[in-house]
Amino acid sequence: MERISPFKLNQPTNLRNDSISQRVTPSEAHQKFSSALKSAINELNQSQIQSDIATNKFIKGEITDIHDVMIAAQKASVTRQAAIEVRNKVIDAYKEIMRMQI
Repeated sequence: MERISPFKLNQPTNLRNDSISQRVTPSEAHQKFSSALKSAINELNQSQIQSDIATNKFIKGEITDIHDVMIAAQKASVTRQAAIEVRNKVIDAYKEIMRMQI
């Protein structure tokens, strides 16, 4: 049986440089943000894949413990729901920025 990896939602990604004297260029910030976003999406995808694998193994009879299947499905569900909430907050922030007058 494959082990399910733990969540990483409570471990924020550091997007800033530790050195205060060093400035981050916009292109560096863009690269760091895009890599953090890709990493988060990959983690979400992996949790969904692990849930699907566990479900398929249970259907085939390779896994007899329904608890492992349900835990994998619940982790995938919680991860997906957290990603949806983050997306909604980002969209709200974008809309708020667009309403600002310069």
